[in-house]
Amino acid sequence: MQIVLLERVEKLGTIGDVVTVKAGFARNFLLPQGKALRANKANIARFELERAAIEKRNDEKRAAAEEAGKSLDGETFMLIRQAGEAGHLYGSVSARDIADAIDGDIGRNQIVLNSPIKDVGLHNVRVNMHPEVFVTIVVNVARTTEEGERQALGEDVVSAGLDDERAADAELAEEQAAAMFDPEADIELEGSEATADEADEAEEAPASTDDAAEKETDES
Repeated sequence: MQIVLLERVEKLGTIGDVVTVKAGFARNFLLPQGKALRANKANIARFELERAAIEKRNDEKRAAAEEAGKSLDGETFMLIRQAGEAGHLYGSVSARDIADAIDGDIGRNQIVLNSPIKDVGLHNVRVNMHPEVFVTIVVNVARTTEEGERQALGEDVVSAGLDDERAADAELAEEQAAAMFDPEADIELEGSEATADEADEAEEAPASTDDAAEKETDES
């Protein structure tokens, strides 16, 4: 389907361009959102008559978007999510989640995500303020606020956590290895065995005495 654009559309063109798109894309997105008109003679003639007014409105919207974008560009938004030790989220962070975190007049359709965020860390995300204006924000996805603050300072909390865990495992292994070759541990073990042997002998002694007494009774 051929359409005439009423505003810039990424990868298609800018105001006044006549382009060919798939019919479904035009009917479901471009036409109902007022981004384009069907490129028939009547609509093209109408566009040419209103072109100056359309371009003026677009300039005003672009200027407003640029002003609004100044306070948003480069801002960081922290989202707390559950994740495993390797940093993989049990769920994901979507465009809607990010729009809600911004808590302004930003809609989820303005958040540009090729796919949902599925790992903790700092993620640069593009926000379209206008067809010709976009800003970049940082989405700080963390398991806790404390981890998020460390990430904001540049620390890789996932690697740090895994390093701590490996260090703890190595320390435990060293302690176990040292205990295996500790002479004092051997002495203690031998002492325990001797005590056990003595206890066994003590249990057997009464039995021997009883046998002797029983023998004397029989002889008398």
